[in-house]
Amino acid sequence: MPSKAILTEKQAIVEALAERLQKAQSGVLVDYRGINVAEDTELRRDLRAENVEYTVVKNTLTRLAMDKIGLSGLDEQLNGTTSLATSEDALAPLYLLTKFSDKMGADKFNIKGVFVEGKILDAAEQAELAPLPNKDALYSRVLGTMLAPITSLAVVLGQVLEQKGGSPVAAEAAE
Repeated sequence: MPSKAILTEKQAIVEALAERLQKAQSGVLVDYRGINVAEDTELRRDLRAENVEYTVVKNTLTRLAMDKIGLSGLDEQLNGTTSLATSEDALAPLYLLTKFSDKMGADKFNIKGVFVEGKILDAAEQAELAPLPNKDALYSRVLGTMLAPITSLAVVLGQVLEQKGGSPVAAEAAE
């Protein structure tokens, strides 16, 4: 039987982990057993750059925290070596970890389970969301798509104006 101090410490860890999971828009459980220190350092640097919190977790304490907030569907993935990546960005952890897993190979680095906004994703949903980068990159793509027709129109109007004898500013200056 663990001492009261150890039990209190573990309860505090479960509370902190539950709070972290509750605040996160998404989370990814990973089996990291095949990567070396240099690869882990590279991964952590990339995750930190996207504001993704990545830590090695104890399965039992993580299971208790997940059960506490209603993510008990991931209980069966909590075995072996486990790390957890969480973020306020719903897409960044899955995108970065999938990219890293593809680079390392599934035998060295494997995604065990994913949740986004409190919903546990199945393999098909993971595969659908994995290629999407973070929210900022998606916003940039949408904005670029929206601005492309306007930019093209401005270029065409400028060319028409040149063909007709220059710009109105140049015509006023000549008078």
